[in-house]
Amino acid sequence: MQYPLSPDVKPEFCTTGTFMRLPSQREDAKLAIVGVPFDTAASFRVGARFAPQAIRQASMTLFPYHPTHKVYPFEDCNAIDIGDVSVIPHNIHRSYEIIEKVMMELMEKGIIPIGLGGDHSVTLAHLRAAAKIHGPVALIHFDSHTDTWDTYYEEKYWHGSPFIRAYEENLLIPDKVFQVGIRGTLNHPGDIDASTDLGYHVITTPELKERGMDSVIKEMKEKIGDTPCFITFDIDFVDPSCAPGTGTLEVGGLNSFETLQIIRSLTDFNFVGFDLVEVLPSYDPTQITSLLAATIIHDFASLVALKINKDSLINISDK
Repeated sequence: MQYPLSPDVKPEFCTTGTFMRLPSQREDAKLAIVGVPFDTAASFRVGARFAPQAIRQASMTLFPYHPTHKVYPFEDCNAIDIGDVSVIPHNIHRSYEIIEKVMMELMEKGIIPIGLGGDHSVTLAHLRAAAKIHGPVALIHFDSHTDTWDTYYEEKYWHGSPFIRAYEENLLIPDKVFQVGIRGTLNHPGDIDASTDLGYHVITTPELKERGMDSVIKEMKEKIGDTPCFITFDIDFVDPSCAPGTGTLEVGGLNSFETLQIIRSLTDFNFVGFDLVEVLPSYDPTQITSLLAATIIHDFASLVALKINKDSLINISDK
């Protein structure tokens, strides 16, 4: 049977509880959806623990074919949805250990994970797993905040610090880290310097608008090359008029069309993992945030499918 199931096989409202009704197991899987429902490190609104199922529910309205990239992403990748990681809501460090183990097991099998957060603290566990398999990795980070603040009420592990902790743990190649979409008011004039001082490239929303998407993507491709690369996407990258269901809103972002244009232009990278974080269903009454999140996941899968299909054609031509 071809997956995901189309509406003419089973109505959209008849769900299995997985992303686009994907199976939980499949031979030769190359892509896995993984729910990471941890949100205890959030500093303001909480509720992202309920995002994985909300995103899965919103995915029921999506169709299997990606017309921009001309792929059937989930079929081409033999994709699976392994459900949610059994996190411990009151213990971030034990949750990190559990998340890292799950992600590593997938990566060791050659399966690329797409994590459904959860707050942004979970990305540190994903990067720990990626670095153990691939060594320090490149990072493309879409967000309205840099998340390189050191401490919050003297606590070092929270959703505003994953990328300074990742730097300290040598999980990233600093010159191959791009933080895109940063905007909004700041605590201090030097807040963005906290990232640039680490060697990261910070592309603010005004700069992205002024330079244009093509220029920024060209720079990322030149810097990152074929280095193993992780994408992390905080839904508050998008303007709250298009994604109101999130925890730390910042006005003045890109709309959903512009966002999808950027994601769909990220071809020819060596992606080893993805995550999407900070969706809060309780603040998303019409499900537009969850639907956008599900669509971005569909796009991530299409990027993987493109690379798999390209590699297959190269292997065939070599023979």
